[in-house]
Amino acid sequence: ERLNKTRLDNQESIFANPRNAAAGSLRQLDSKATAKRPLDIFVYGTGLVQGLEFKTHAMMLETLQGFGFPVNPVIRAGLTIAAVLSVYKDFEARREGLPYEIDGMVIKVDDIEVQRQLGEKIKSPRWAIAYKFSAIQKTTGITDIIVQVGRTGVLTPVAILEAVNIGGVMVSRATLHNEDEIRRKDIRIGDKALVMRAGDVIPKIVKIIETERKGTEIPFKMPEYCPVCRSRIEKFKQDRSYINKCVNSSCQAQLKERIRHFVSKKAFDIEGLGRKIVDQLVDEGMIRSFVDVFALEKEKLFSLERQAEKSATNLTEAIEKSKKIALPRFLYALGIEHTGENAAKLISEEFSSLDNIMTASAEELETIHGIGPETASAVYRYFSNEENKSIIRQLFISGVEIENKPFLSKQMQDSPFNQKRVVLTGTLGSMTRSEAQQRLENSGALVTSSVSSKTDFLIAGEDAGSKLEKAKKAGVRILSENEFLTMLNNSLSRESQ
Repeated sequence: ERLNKTRLDNQESIFANPRNAAAGSLRQLDSKATAKRPLDIFVYGTGLVQGLEFKTHAMMLETLQGFGFPVNPVIRAGLTIAAVLSVYKDFEARREGLPYEIDGMVIKVDDIEVQRQLGEKIKSPRWAIAYKFSAIQKTTGITDIIVQVGRTGVLTPVAILEAVNIGGVMVSRATLHNEDEIRRKDIRIGDKALVMRAGDVIPKIVKIIETERKGTEIPFKMPEYCPVCRSRIEKFKQDRSYINKCVNSSCQAQLKERIRHFVSKKAFDIEGLGRKIVDQLVDEGMIRSFVDVFALEKEKLFSLERQAEKSATNLTEAIEKSKKIALPRFLYALGIEHTGENAAKLISEEFSSLDNIMTASAEELETIHGIGPETASAVYRYFSNEENKSIIRQLFISGVEIENKPFLSKQMQDSPFNQKRVVLTGTLGSMTRSEAQQRLENSGALVTSSVSSKTDFLIAGEDAGSKLEKAKKAGVRILSENEFLTMLNNSLSRESQ
């Protein structure tokens, strides 16, 4: 509130909520401007730690607090599931009285070794889960229902709302998912509706307030023709409901969404190709397929509205830079149905090359742990299509190059030695030093000959020499032969499960 008051006094726009204020402050190019903002922090984890070892997450936080880092005083440790639920209810009741906004609490496994065994997904650890509070709900009016066309041609109805502030965010649109959802909730244009932000993020219509109806509300009807290309809409069964789809692959709305996905941060990551530029390029006929992205020239870009020479130069340089791409990102960029970032990574790790993926059967794809029948079938169908294969060949002719980066095996990913610096010293009873080194390297370790502050583990056999004393002084974690074999065998047993 103090920050917004200062901004108003300076005739600057105000922040809608604390999250936007913090993000906007940290993105400042001038660190002095950031320093003036009333930012505060609670630490909740660490990056690389050397010279210290924690058995529990709670112990780590206590140590950080002892070092002078601010740690949230309301954190609780050593709870049963029943106690966790009790704490949840307590915090939900206290939510409005806290000096900061929260939308839930995070429940974590306390044991660090168990955390390591559980591992992490692409975006989050498996040993922590967010338990959200009930979302804030507000009443507003539905002024219209429009239809958007996605990159796969699926038509999604969207409610246009009278703008309403929900948890510090002005909400003016809410997805209605599909025709069945509208029919089930009996949503009509002109209705008064109860709206919330699911997970305090995505606007959603909870229910219609039927007592507010005046008889002038208009039932929604899904169009028979695509609102963009005017092709006839076809209906397909998906799970327990039906989807409406424009099957014209040349539809401009689909093309725009496909190009946006293709150049997005998790795909080719072409900086400068934002929504408005993509719209212009498609509308002007300068982009009709993925291949056309790499044929864009500075002179043609400069002719676009609001595209200065410097911007056009930067964009062509970004396009050129993007041509080298890792296999998972390339696969994700193609926008294959049911194939998100994680699926693309799993498939790439299993098959190692695009040629192998393109020739894989649906049955082979489905054997990958984490890949279901829908994804396997979608990937197989995509690469069975001659037009898609032709586009991929043209991309390579345009200079696109898939970087041949080695993939870590599942064994390496799960190994406690993966990407760790390890030193061997003394005589091992169960194997030679060279055999131990080979097993460590197969687990993703970097085996070095000397101890330094960067060493993660020292494996000490019989008659360990000066390296052992040096490791003790440096605070390096020291493993006996038995401890080394236990850690190694535990990671192998997880791989075989």
